Amino acid sequence: MSPRIGVVTFPGSLDDGDAARAVRIAGAEAVRLWHADPELHGVDAVVLPGGFSYGDYLRCGAIARFAPVMRTLVDAARDGLPVLGVCNGFQILCEAHLLPGALTRNGHLHFRNRDQVLRVEANGTAWTNAFHPQQEILIPVKNGEGRYVADERTLDELAAQGRIVARYLGENPNGSQRDIAAISNEAGNVVGIMPHPEHAVEELTGPSLDGLGFFTSILKHLAGAPA
Repeated sequence: MSPRIGVVTFPGSLDDGDAARAVRIAGAEAVRLWHADPELHGVDAVVLPGGFSYGDYLRCGAIARFAPVMRTLVDAARDGLPVLGVCNGFQILCEAHLLPGALTRNGHLHFRNRDQVLRVEANGTAWTNAFHPQQEILIPVKNGEGRYVADERTLDELAAQGRIVARYLGENPNGSQRDIAAISNEAGNVVGIMPHPEHAVEELTGPSLDGLGFFTSILKHLAGAPA
């Protein structure tokens, strides 16, 4: 029986279909979850997709964090349920305090949409164990509010605890502090990433297949395989 990976749709989401397809390509069953339904329907992990959510006109993710599904998801994540937040999903995880820091307007105040090289720096998480340490990958980035910020103490803690999951290589597309592209919680079951791995899982549409590693990682994690 294939693992069941939930993909949450908020009003305004536009990458939920891509995330569900990436889950299926990796070999899991994609279970569509609705933001207003507090039930997780027995899924083994959850993806919060990118592509906007209602209330972003106030601050990205600030209203979405109060959705009924998030009330259930926050407790489940704190109990160990694997959760991946991509772009807007990353913003929601920070607003829900499952991850520290915040995502603000890009430093140059322009939207960025391009293929981006990252370096995977932490491959011990539930979502990155399929990568090699320091592996360089190419996946798309597209955001207007993707600048990761936190106080210096938090940034130092993330680095010391090996929770900076990926950094931008080359030009930093949004001015994120310390070139941070992705972080995790202390347990490694919750990961937030600003670029879009779900858009790099097929030769026809992606710049690479490097994004698939995030989705095969969760299958490996759920199977109990060592990182």
